[in-house]
Amino acid sequence: MSAPPDPVAPDAFDLLATLVAVVRVDGRCERVNAALENALCQSRRKLVQGQALDWFVDPAPLRDALQRTGELMVSRFEATLHGPAPGAHPLPVHVVVSPLERGGARGGVLLEMIEIEQQARQDREERTHRLAREQKELLRNLAHEIKNPLGGIRGAAQLLALEAAARDFAESAEYTDVIIHEADRLQALVDRLLAPHQRALVLGEVNIHEVCERVRAVVLAEFPRGLDIRRDYDASLPELRGDRERLIQALLNIVRNAAQALAARITAGDACITLRTRVARQLTIGQQRFRLAIELQVEDNGPGVPPELRERIFQPLVSGRADGTGLGLALAQTFVQQHEGTIEYESTGGRTRFKLLLPVR
Repeated sequence: MSAPPDPVAPDAFDLLATLVAVVRVDGRCERVNAALENALCQSRRKLVQGQALDWFVDPAPLRDALQRTGELMVSRFEATLHGPAPGAHPLPVHVVVSPLERGGARGGVLLEMIEIEQQARQDREERTHRLAREQKELLRNLAHEIKNPLGGIRGAAQLLALEAAARDFAESAEYTDVIIHEADRLQALVDRLLAPHQRALVLGEVNIHEVCERVRAVVLAEFPRGLDIRRDYDASLPELRGDRERLIQALLNIVRNAAQALAARITAGDACITLRTRVARQLTIGQQRFRLAIELQVEDNGPGVPPELRERIFQPLVSGRADGTGLGLALAQTFVQQHEGTIEYESTGGRTRFKLLLPVR
């Protein structure tokens, strides 16, 4: 008769988004999953047979919870894990301690830790995706309401222009030209709003560093003096399957935005943008879990995102510049979401960092 399946088999363990370990009641670690390895930046071999109590800034709540597992009690508490490296920020987590059914106090204890920041990030992503769907529907309806009367206005202006030309009314022709020009400008704006949703992705193998180099060359051609775009690449990254042109456009919009925000520093000659690539493992985006993703960071030494725009920065027609259209970041987020990814950012005085997360299938 074969043994029953292990309820915490390693393969299933490593698919979990939460940080999970099996420990004894004395705190000795017997098993960890990939998410916990990544969070602590320590190998599985080092963590197993070590002390789980050593992972915590204050181990007392865990020690108390382990002592109560003989009563088959589930304990929950907030705690903080040590940073993954000396000087790194500690990691706040919500901890759930559950005795495994076999053996009670003599058996193993399931230690599950949920990153508080990760939960907050997932909530933000869900709101962003929901907002994107609502905006898509709003833009489609708005475009329909605008395009029809806009076509009529332009057509009427053209007829007036023909009549003005026949009667040699030069002043009237000047007015009709303004109407036609503004109608064309509005039409182009509507087309740009709808463009991301009208064409299917053209998928192929994409090297993210080729995308970075293309964008770097374009932006340096636009800002040839006073701007330094540095590279910090992880050469081991795999290729991803995606639409190369849309990924270029998404990154270009972000880097160009950063360059425009650096106008004062460009004048001073000390503007800097850093393109950084890293690997991300066992990442949850929205409701999906991905084993592997590419993390692409765009960091600048500019003034930061104005506080009044921070909650709306990815919404269409929201811009911090008087001459901005407010479409750059909205389109970038849309293009990245079409690749099942997302964009995050953090901004403080003197540093802004956008982070594109792109799953690798």
